[in-house]
Amino acid sequence: MKTLLNYLEESGVGEELTHVVISLADCVKKIADSMDKSHDGKAGSQNVFGEEQLALDLIANEIIVYEMEQNKHVGIVASEEMEEEKSVGEGEYGVCFDPLDGSSLVDVNLSVGSIFGIYKTKTFFGVRGDNQLASMIAVYGPKTTILLTVRHGVCEFLLRSDGEFVLTRENLQVGPGKMFAPGNLRACSKRKDYLKLLDFWAENNYTLRYSGAMTPDVAQIMLKGKGIFTYPGYDEQPDGKLRLLYECAPMALLMEECSGMATDGNLRILQKDVESLSQRTPILIGSSEEVQRAMDMLQNG
Repeated sequence: MKTLLNYLEESGVGEELTHVVISLADCVKKIADSMDKSHDGKAGSQNVFGEEQLALDLIANEIIVYEMEQNKHVGIVASEEMEEEKSVGEGEYGVCFDPLDGSSLVDVNLSVGSIFGIYKTKTFFGVRGDNQLASMIAVYGPKTTILLTVRHGVCEFLLRSDGEFVLTRENLQVGPGKMFAPGNLRACSKRKDYLKLLDFWAENNYTLRYSGAMTPDVAQIMLKGKGIFTYPGYDEQPDGKLRLLYECAPMALLMEECSGMATDGNLRILQKDVESLSQRTPILIGSSEEVQRAMDMLQNG
């Protein structure tokens, strides 16, 4: 069976990027292990966005920062759990991440994840998602998996009991299909066009698949090969709540590499410049057909 290292070597991405991706895969192993051993209690602190942190949020963040400090090819990191980007060395690569996406679901034992974007940069200010060399998400569920793109399509890797990530699916593709994961439903009280879109899905026998965490929901779309995830804004939150750098840009690269689409309703997510680390963006992401329909209905509804 092909391992993650075998795949990277055969993909021809180079020794440096390979080393960075393998380091992130090691982080995923350690986070998965910590989730098995840790409780879900509050850490008694808030992140830079004012969200209450769990002990696991901080543990995951510390694991990733430490591992990146040990990697000579990484020079800078940025995390949803930190206020500023952090210099970790002299390397040419920058890694941004949401260490534990969906952590509010830990106490009810639903799947959560990690999100990573890899750039060649000395700062994340001014980059756009199109500059990513690779992106990866991890899903911690009944099994631990990663979905990875090094801009040669998207592959899934499974963490085996011996600690090795092995290739389980490759060249994932997303096309037409009736599945939806609707975030920010509170927007329906202010946006009749969003309510109309939800009615369309319900009236046309779409399957609802929404967990409350972006990572497992978007991973499901890529693995099932169909569907759409939405998180639009509304007057009280015009840009929604999802962060461009840490969440939406890495997800958008993965989805486009699956022949899907990711937009804020007007502009490709990957074309948006990062003006601040806390920058938020609405997002419609999934199959091109479903995203285009959502764009049309939300603009004309």
